[in-house]
Amino acid sequence: MTQKALATLAVALVASAALLAQGGRPASPPGTAATQVLGKYDTSGAEPVYRNGKWIEITYGRPIKRGRDLFGGTGANYGKGVNPDAPVWRAGANNTTQLKNEVPLVIDGKTIAPGTYTMFIDLKPNNWTLIVSNWKAAARFDQDNDAQKTGEVFCAYGYTPEKDVVRAPMTLGTLPFSVDQLTWDFLDMTDAGGKIAIMWDKTMATVPFTIGM
Repeated sequence: MTQKALATLAVALVASAALLAQGGRPASPPGTAATQVLGKYDTSGAEPVYRNGKWIEITYGRPIKRGRDLFGGTGANYGKGVNPDAPVWRAGANNTTQLKNEVPLVIDGKTIAPGTYTMFIDLKPNNWTLIVSNWKAAARFDQDNDAQKTGEVFCAYGYTPEKDVVRAPMTLGTLPFSVDQLTWDFLDMTDAGGKIAIMWDKTMATVPFTIGM
């Protein structure tokens, strides 16, 4: 991790700790997007109950826009408002964004076996790439962490592409409204698959997936 990255992260951690110490809320509250597939409704009781479903879940920090120009800039400066110095964007806040899937997912022709993964986005102008990675998410910040030795990253610091499971192009769209707090979600879901979506401000980026066997 570079000295600049360490300094940036330290300032953010101190500010967050100060907020909590004053009894305030975290600047970027934790969030979860989850869906269930392949279950069946049991209608034998008084109310239907969905049973034996398999979970697909994304856990992440939910930063708020707070007046920022999120995805401005051109060329190498694009997206620096949300990711000033890490190799890729953690697509969230606080710790690393994680995907947990109880069923195989097929994204861009590649199968992601059931398990826990980290997720990132490689931000380029009009060209976002979703990354699902075998890097482990560090439980806490450690300025002495050597990702190459521990296999763990905090945020996206220490990320390198050799552990990538999938790199998939994302479809970018402009929303007719502004989403204030970063949101991951699942769209157009069926038991056959759906889309993973991220929304922030007026930008939405999606990746289709299918349920594997």
